[in-house]
Amino acid sequence: MAEWAATPLRNDGVTIACPQCGHPFVRQGRARFCSPACRQAAWRQRQLASPPLLPSRSPRVATVYECPSCETRYLGTQRCPDCQQFCRRIGPGALCPQCDEPIALSDLLPPARPPMPENGGATPHD
Repeated sequence: MAEWAATPLRNDGVTIACPQCGHPFVRQGRARFCSPACRQAAWRQRQLASPPLLPSRSPRVATVYECPSCETRYLGTQRCPDCQQFCRRIGPGALCPQCDEPIALSDLLPPARPPMPENGGATPHD
């Protein structure tokens, strides 16, 4: 118990060692580092050590385009190099993991059904 009382955690006026550089400093408020430079250096080290949010081999989502004359699909390319025509936009997509061809998200989803009329499909009588 005496050991805990000798090292208070959040008391002002207590000298502690900076976790970045190790120099002793008098703590003021909630300060953990002796200077803004040490605080920023510690932040940079934490950012370098943190793993990336997405795996490096995740598929990249881009826009799929299709040539109107040869019907070749391209991922992120708006002009057909063979026909020299601008392609039409199909929608967001990526490369297929099996055949490595561009595939649009709309190709994978079922077609949307039209909304039901408000009157339940009944036609008004004249």
